[in-house]
Amino acid sequence: MNFRTLSIHSGLLIVTFITATFAGVQWLNKDPFELASFSLGLTYAYLIIAFLGTHEMGHYIAARIHGVDTTLPYFLPFPPFFGLMPFGTLGAVIRIRSELRDRKTLFDVGAAGPISGFVVCIFLLAWGMTHLPPVEYLYGIHPEYRNMAQIPTEGLTFGRPILFMLMEKFVAPPSAFLPPMNEVYHYPFLCVGWFGALVTALNLLPVGQLDGGHIAYAMFGSRSHLLAQVVLVALLVLGTAGILPFLGIPITFGWAGWLIWSMILALLLKSKRFRHPALEDVEDIGPARELIGWICGLIFILSFTVVPVSQ
Repeated sequence: MNFRTLSIHSGLLIVTFITATFAGVQWLNKDPFELASFSLGLTYAYLIIAFLGTHEMGHYIAARIHGVDTTLPYFLPFPPFFGLMPFGTLGAVIRIRSELRDRKTLFDVGAAGPISGFVVCIFLLAWGMTHLPPVEYLYGIHPEYRNMAQIPTEGLTFGRPILFMLMEKFVAPPSAFLPPMNEVYHYPFLCVGWFGALVTALNLLPVGQLDGGHIAYAMFGSRSHLLAQVVLVALLVLGTAGILPFLGIPITFGWAGWLIWSMILALLLKSKRFRHPALEDVEDIGPARELIGWICGLIFILSFTVVPVSQ
């Protein structure tokens, strides 16, 4: 790796860390441009870099094991000041520069990322649930809540994936104060754990060049195209349902963001550039990988949220 390439990777990582730190400060209702507040966002930044880095290094290590030429992760910064991506990043990617020769390689490279990232999510949520601060922490961020009969439940609200619900039920101490989902982003471990679950679910959608698309194609071959079409129709329905409340129709099971996702994925599926090479003549991936593939399906179910964000 030459100096120019290393500089690009390092520079993107540093900038992403800075934009993520700004996001962490904003999640605490502080001004990220005040120097004294900058350190308040460091925990959030370290955690989100750790999750993204682990996910992408899972892909990278699996690719290197199979002798696939690939880049180090490119972290994608995004300023959190415009309300479009308040997490301070668009994620991270690696670029594979050589062909994936067989279905086993395709499967391993595709599955390694979401599995690695999901393990990090479990640890983050477990730590966050077992180290929940008292309600005074939230009052320090929202002093106006002290004089209210109950904490408001409106505003920017995260959806609750099954993983989050299981952690609340079985990991959080019974006496702990569990923040409502419209306040979770004030808690760095819970916020990044939730974000990681969302990213894992999105990547495991069995469509195209997403991780889930690689896994599905390795497991089912050309039959995975039918699965991808079913998923796209489901996302289209959920996305359309998310628009209906703006038209005065009180439906709460949709999210308009799925409409955008379904359109993007549909365009990628139609592009020859983003199709999998024909690997039908290669031997099956074997029972062990089949089992891991179904485990990835379970991870998707645990991580998926029908309405990820509501206002």
